[in-house]
Amino acid sequence: MNVRDCMTTEVHLCAPGDSVRDAANAMRSADAGSIPVGENDRLVGMITDRDIALRVVGDGLDPETPVRDVMSDEILYCFDDETVEDVARQMADLQVRRMPVVNREKRLVGIVSLGDLAQGSTTAGQAALRGVSAPGGAHRQH
Repeated sequence: MNVRDCMTTEVHLCAPGDSVRDAANAMRSADAGSIPVGENDRLVGMITDRDIALRVVGDGLDPETPVRDVMSDEILYCFDDETVEDVARQMADLQVRRMPVVNREKRLVGIVSLGDLAQGSTTAGQAALRGVSAPGGAHRQH
């Protein structure tokens, strides 16, 4: 099964100039801990609830701080034609819970979560969950 078969196609985005308050509200609406940041039809980063907690609240910044000031600009993504098992392995290795999905022209077409992977393949979802839940990890996009 490919990622396109289990991903969510309705993706909430925010722009680099949006406030972190707007990003937090978008996360609440999407019931997600991260939101892709897009500009001019391209992904430019991700903002997570952890970015907001540590870089905004922790540093005493204003909720109107622009997303660009606190987002993670390292973009982790997968392609829509990759297998569920391959993406689950990537997510486990990178320790991320959600990953933007792009087509081969690198246009955003969806987002895939651990829950999506679990529905697509029980084995892949379980492996990803074990990897994401392990202590440590090099990336901030949790």
